[in-house]
Amino acid sequence: MPEEVLFKSESPQSRAEIASYLRSIADKLDAGESLTLSSGGQSQTLDVPAQPTFEVKAERETSTSGGPAELSLELELEWDEGATDEDTTLSVE
Repeated sequence: MPEEVLFKSESPQSRAEIASYLRSIADKLDAGESLTLSSGGQSQTLDVPAQPTFEVKAERETSTSGGPAELSLELELEWDEGATDEDTTLSVE
């Protein structure tokens, strides 16, 4: 399925700035409110359902030129557009 990027922002930030941003997202999710992402001239509002799929991924990308590897942590919420909420259970071990 082709991917359409609705919003993208990438910039160096301190761990404290990132934590503050994640707390804001967590507060909105906890309250059941829409998320509005804004950066520069772009803005995107998302209505996250009560039970999205939550994916956590840690990756190491190695350089073909022998340079240092790049590590990443990806946190992703995923849901079908227009989907209704289902009663499912998430378990983290």
